[in-house]
Amino acid sequence: MTSILVTGRGGQVGGALADLADDPRFGHVTITATDRSTLDLGDPASITDAIDELSPDIVINAAAFTAVDATEADEATATAVNADGVRTLAEACAARSARLIQLSTDYVFDGSKDGWYVESDPVTPLGAYGRSKAAGEEAARVCDDHLILRTAWVYAAAGQNFVRTMLRVGAERNELRVVDDQVGCPTSAGDIAEALLRLAELDLTGTYHLAGAEALSWHAFATAIFEEAGFPVTVLPIGTVEYPTPAPRPANSRLDSTALADATGIQLPGWTTSLPDVVAAILDTDS
Repeated sequence: MTSILVTGRGGQVGGALADLADDPRFGHVTITATDRSTLDLGDPASITDAIDELSPDIVINAAAFTAVDATEADEATATAVNADGVRTLAEACAARSARLIQLSTDYVFDGSKDGWYVESDPVTPLGAYGRSKAAGEEAARVCDDHLILRTAWVYAAAGQNFVRTMLRVGAERNELRVVDDQVGCPTSAGDIAEALLRLAELDLTGTYHLAGAEALSWHAFATAIFEEAGFPVTVLPIGTVEYPTPAPRPANSRLDSTALADATGIQLPGWTTSLPDVVAAILDTDS
């Protein structure tokens, strides 16, 4: 039986992976999901100790410093976690012949491309978060047996994400202004988790995109969320300049996942397929 160590249990993807630990579809693997109390990417000793103690065959790193705006004021901490911590993890995996699956992000791109991003496009992050994650990709490659997967616009029934925020705010207001000039691929954490466990079985290395198959703007996504929830909210489109944030966002976050589909047959569904279940779960939990 293959043993898988998951970092970042408190996050969206890490939590979704933990939820699959007893799923009979993945009964051929054992999943140990850890949080910072066991494996803290900011603490090198905790990384090596956890790998030594648990001796996993595969490590799925779903942990990261993901507070995008906060990284602009504290890039050192973001780098320590998202890059230096990943390097220590990669070195520990390499030393013990474990496979490393590293989650990365659309923020490694600057968003200026007119079209969908493919894996060979230049990595040119706009801000501190993207820089730390790009450095994390390089760090992961220290382990020869690595698989780096870039995803985007992750949402789930748990955790902090755009869908939960919209439903919370939409329950209190009947009109919102949402950015309409940033486009990306909303991706369900549950879909990512299932794909990760399928990918864990395959002998695949390198860097690939793993994102939802459909793209739209934040404004259009918010409108769809409210329609799914049955909330009578008017969503007004605004430009990025009208909603300034500490960290710059890529205007184009469309990730082309064709290469992964061609290599493995694994392709995530689009948001139109996955959003209804997530919205229903949030409404059920919050009711």
